[in-house]
Amino acid sequence: MAAPLVLITVPLSHFCEKARWALDRAGVAYREEAHAPLLHRFATRRGAGSTVPVLIDGDRRLIDSTDILVHIDALRGGDWLYPADPRARGEVDALEDRFDTELGPHARRWVYAQLLPDARLVSALWSRGVPRMHAKVIPLIAPLARYFARKGYKITPEGARRSLERVRKVFADISERLGDGREFLVANRFTAADLTFASLAAPMLLPAECRAVQPSLEEVPPAMREEVMRLRNTPAGRFALRLFAEQRAQLQAGSVGS
Repeated sequence: MAAPLVLITVPLSHFCEKARWALDRAGVAYREEAHAPLLHRFATRRGAGSTVPVLIDGDRRLIDSTDILVHIDALRGGDWLYPADPRARGEVDALEDRFDTELGPHARRWVYAQLLPDARLVSALWSRGVPRMHAKVIPLIAPLARYFARKGYKITPEGARRSLERVRKVFADISERLGDGREFLVANRFTAADLTFASLAAPMLLPAECRAVQPSLEEVPPAMREEVMRLRNTPAGRFALRLFAEQRAQLQAGSVGS
């Protein structure tokens, strides 16, 4: 038998949740290798990069979440997360690219802007789901990790405000797209577009079924809690929460996806 795939993650990452969800849904055997921020770079060097997720499949190293989904689709024989129909595939690709470049990064920046001032909460979140040795090191490296997060994600009050506007615009556009009553974003079926939207919207919605590490609604600052509740009550927010409840909740790591 072939060796299980290895998924290198930082458990807090919503991009890692995107890859994890696809693997769980596909029923592909894999082992998750979780790391604390900064410490993950020792592992991602194997993939010639510094970001997560990284999927290792034999000699292949995939260092982009979309490339990982395309690879998983191919493992399932194609026409699974990505429709074979060229027109539908083009829609899925365009939506996924927008979510990857707008929703994911801007949700991350805004959420980190809310959480980083609470050093104790951020350290606790970074310590969840990682090896015990990593969790012990977190208190020592947390100040440096917080500094690099602010610098790397260019977190400023003005930047956070702009990012929230971008996230709200994506939610508004998806709400409009759903206005015709469709069940899924493209081709009346679950695709990479649906999975990507829900995964990358998760930090803004805090769905219970999300397998990424996330704070509870009670732990976050009041301003973040208010925004989460507002976005949950949009058509796009309700759509993402439904996908988590209907498409994500029943999946266990290594289970056979539908």
